[in-house]
Amino acid sequence: SIVRVERKKFIFQNLPLDKSHFITGGVIDTTFLRGQTGIDALLLMGQAGAAGGDALADILGGKVTPCGHLAATWAEDYGDYPNADNYGHRNGNIDDEYYTEGIYVGYRWFDSFGKTPAYPFGYGKSYTSFDVNVLKADIEDDRIAVLVRVTNAGSRYAGREVVQVYTSSPAGKLDKPYQELAAYAKTRKLLPGESEELTLTFPVSSMASYDEVRAAWILEKGDYLIRVGTHSRATKVSGIVRLEEDMVCRKLANVLALDCEMESICPDRKLFYTYPSEAEETAQAPIIIFREDIAENTGSEELPKKAEEEGKEKSVTKKLLTMDDVISGACTAEELAEQLTAEELTALCLGTARGGQEESSTIGAASASCPGAAGETTSIMCKDRNIRNMILADGPAGLRLSPSYTVDAGGHMVKQEPALGGDVITMLGDGKEVEAPEDAVTHYQYCTAIPIATLLAQTWDLDAVRMAGDIVGSEMEEFGITLWLAPGMNIQRNPLCGRNFEYYSEDPLVSGLCAAADTLGVQSHKGVGTTIKHFACNNQEDNRAYNISHVTERALREIYLRGFEIAVKQAQPLSIMSSYNMINGVHAANSEELLTKIARQEWGFAGIFMTDWGTTASPKPDLEGRMPKYGCASAAACIRAGNDLIMPGSQEDVDEILASVGASEGEVKCPITLGELRACAVRILKVLAKSNAYDRNR
Repeated sequence: SIVRVERKKFIFQNLPLDKSHFITGGVIDTTFLRGQTGIDALLLMGQAGAAGGDALADILGGKVTPCGHLAATWAEDYGDYPNADNYGHRNGNIDDEYYTEGIYVGYRWFDSFGKTPAYPFGYGKSYTSFDVNVLKADIEDDRIAVLVRVTNAGSRYAGREVVQVYTSSPAGKLDKPYQELAAYAKTRKLLPGESEELTLTFPVSSMASYDEVRAAWILEKGDYLIRVGTHSRATKVSGIVRLEEDMVCRKLANVLALDCEMESICPDRKLFYTYPSEAEETAQAPIIIFREDIAENTGSEELPKKAEEEGKEKSVTKKLLTMDDVISGACTAEELAEQLTAEELTALCLGTARGGQEESSTIGAASASCPGAAGETTSIMCKDRNIRNMILADGPAGLRLSPSYTVDAGGHMVKQEPALGGDVITMLGDGKEVEAPEDAVTHYQYCTAIPIATLLAQTWDLDAVRMAGDIVGSEMEEFGITLWLAPGMNIQRNPLCGRNFEYYSEDPLVSGLCAAADTLGVQSHKGVGTTIKHFACNNQEDNRAYNISHVTERALREIYLRGFEIAVKQAQPLSIMSSYNMINGVHAANSEELLTKIARQEWGFAGIFMTDWGTTASPKPDLEGRMPKYGCASAAACIRAGNDLIMPGSQEDVDEILASVGASEGEVKCPITLGELRACAVRILKVLAKSNAYDRNR
């Protein structure tokens, strides 16, 4: 229903719509709605999970004042998006995706190319109004600090407000967008007339741009404007940071080189968004001179070589080492891995579907230990070495498990309600519906439906996001789940992406901070962890398993990888899932530069990488009988790249890896060393050692 407030009453107005209400996870075309008379406001109710109905009633009844803000730009027309005509299937090419818009995604595009949105990034309304006054903007210990006083200027309703800080960089050798989000914060609930002071901080280095020629994050000299407000088009210039010389913030090495000729768009500053008071605000803004050298120089120009294990003398013990020895500190994971054969190491690096030796792995019905979980790691070495299995459950809006399952007196499952819905799976009567034995017992695994990622981001409340993660973490403890295959955090590059509801935002800062908060909530519970995904550039669903994302290194580092970097550095998720697609001609799952160089060596990621399900499976014809242009990832190349866990695993994966160990160039597709295989296994053992696998009752 479309709701408006009239004479202090809620009027429900029936309009000639296809449906009388919207439950949507993403951007919708509001042209028709905005063209109606008598509608004072629209209430966007996303997919809010178990408490959604109560939340909606509280807002409509005036018990709670709405305080959400959009985490994506809503355009006047779909054609206003920079990739509207060539996104996915729209240009007839679902094999190659060209990211010609570069860094100009979302509001960066709208603000820099003269496009007026229907609803700008960060926009939100309330039952009350707020005054936002900047008291001070300064630099403290290489961080910009903005002190803001927020006052509830209304006379009736209490409420909360979101304060957003943006920065505008000077013109230089590198083109730059009109503005970029630098920080945000949310007030507590303020009564009418009540105020709160917030300090929003961000590092000076976060204003840097990536220079591909110099392979470095740089700050070009000039004036950096600090803008403060409540959405991207309701800010005031509140300070200027002046750099008198260029600064190199961090020197790195070029990676993920563009594999084709592709010209990225470049803005004309004459098209930049402006407003009547902008020039006056800029002229009056206090200037802060920044001279201190903040260069980190922690990168290196050459890709560090892997430590070679082959041929080195190793300490050998005759004692059969187990995970008990690793957990107690009697030996290291490396020492245990040295005792494992190539076959055992391979088993450890594959899910349990391989060769039919253990369980099959259909998402939603792939776990013997927890019905409805997405999959497991091996348990074939549990008896002799106590290497237990980790259970992986899908998301993203809470745990996805079978709501119920039935076992007989011997503990054998006879019925299972699928995690993805549908008919009950029966294990009796050759698939025919048969009554369960009288002594059968039905168990229930109802999990909390938390809000989708987009809605969580729209709260702009990191405490709320962390609380949602805490809920998931507590249920992971209860059901024995080790890794949650969430949160999804790819950039909402285009509103037609079928999984945008699983992702937070078009902005990498919002995405990264939300994923970090979600992870910290989950991992506040002992032995469980998140699997942030899909790494990287999974920004469409058309032929997502076999397409190439052609994208510049600058766009990768500033937009598509930055959220992952924030999440890794702030929260250290236990796992990252690589995406199906290729990046500049190399499968993400096979990219040593992406997984090892960037995530592990640059960011310090200490967990495990896993593939998405079936990444190494050969392509099949689509619904129209068309074969994809490009093939699948290689299992052996996953090992070489540092993609530790191949899910769900297959006998073909086993055969390829074992044939590739110690092979020479030309003998197999991807020769690997025993040391590379062992390194993957070691990382799995280290995560396993601190997991809840050793807290479960057995």
